[in-house]
Amino acid sequence: MKTSLGAKTLLYPTPVLLIGTYDDGGRPNIMTCAWGGICCSEPPCMAVSLREATYSYGSLVRSGAFTISLPSAAQVKEADYVGMQSGRNTDKFAELGLTATKAEKVDAPYVEECPVVIECRLTHTIPLGLHTLFVGEVMDVKADETVLNSRGCVDVDKMRPFAFDPGNGEYIGLEGVLGKAFSIGDQR
Repeated sequence: MKTSLGAKTLLYPTPVLLIGTYDDGGRPNIMTCAWGGICCSEPPCMAVSLREATYSYGSLVRSGAFTISLPSAAQVKEADYVGMQSGRNTDKFAELGLTATKAEKVDAPYVEECPVVIECRLTHTIPLGLHTLFVGEVMDVKADETVLNSRGCVDVDKMRPFAFDPGNGEYIGLEGVLGKAFSIGDQR
């Protein structure tokens, strides 16, 4: 028997994303976002949901671009700090000693120290209520060579991403490979 938890935003796990934008003055800013992910394969697109109250919201709308920097588990404290501060009154890059690198394909900064970065051009803006869903076409993905496997793909064990548990308000690590997709199901 299952217990009703009510209508809540519970999806396990949710990715931890650092969204990069430039403010009106051209200053780089990042915010932590857990409401986001892949939303289309062709063209490749990512979606992030932001509240209008965030400093990054207006910057994203104005520039029509954003980046997604994927932090490693070693950067959990920095990612949490980024989510607790507003870019209105804090230069998060300077506070944390992080490097704001200008993206090559879109007008937005990314966190150089993060192992994987996704550059997105805004294609759709969908107001939903408290949050607005921003869909961005992926213009480029960059990865540190140290997190790539022999096939040139990101190795999750080397990258060490982490996720957010929205029900308990905790960050969680991801365990290793459980099986090969589109084949383990044949081993039942």
